[in-house]
Amino acid sequence: MPVARTVTPDGDVILLVSGESAAARAAAHAQDDDLTAVIEITDVAPVSVPHRIRGRAWLAGWLTPVRGDDRAVCAALLAERHPVGELLGLGESLDTPADLLQGGGRPAWMMLRLEVGEITVDDLWGAEQVDPEDLASAEPDPVSPHEAELLQHLHSSHGDRIAELCGLLGERGARGMTAVPLALDRVGLRVRFTGGAAGGSFDARFDFPDPVTDICGLRRAMRALFSAAAH
Repeated sequence: MPVARTVTPDGDVILLVSGESAAARAAAHAQDDDLTAVIEITDVAPVSVPHRIRGRAWLAGWLTPVRGDDRAVCAALLAERHPVGELLGLGESLDTPADLLQGGGRPAWMMLRLEVGEITVDDLWGAEQVDPEDLASAEPDPVSPHEAELLQHLHSSHGDRIAELCGLLGERGARGMTAVPLALDRVGLRVRFTGGAAGGSFDARFDFPDPVTDICGLRRAMRALFSAAAH
């Protein structure tokens, strides 16, 4: 497991791994870009529901160590986006050989670059291939860093409001259904409903009128959604 990962503006994936890891050892002895690798990312819902895996993604490509002038740039990018304790407090620290070595002269940490050639995603919206250029041009969802905390808060403190969303389901809604918030992003809320007369479970997505750009916009969108359900 990498300690941290991020995506460069060119769409490469930068990974910070232990110098003792199999990936680091293999990359250190590989010639140029002859080491192929696949990253599998599993997205697990942060709330307790049946079938908690919301999706998986596979990024396949060529793995090489980050070398030369790119080291400082990639270290700073990791430090900015995914600080990990004191190790990434300063991006420059990862570019200092003394900070990278442990006993026996082996690197304590290594930055690897995956040049992505193929992406497959299988999630709540279906399965499809993704163009690596789309990964490079994608912007992070502003809700993503807060999603887990928000979903847990909605589930534990506002379960009654989530249950009221059943009133927006039309013919699919039924008395006695249990509602659990499953996913939240800039364009809407997904809820998993279980029980009811038909039994079983299904997911329903409630789209916001417009994509939100920050947490203030998200609060307004959620209030509007709950208000619509209440009336």
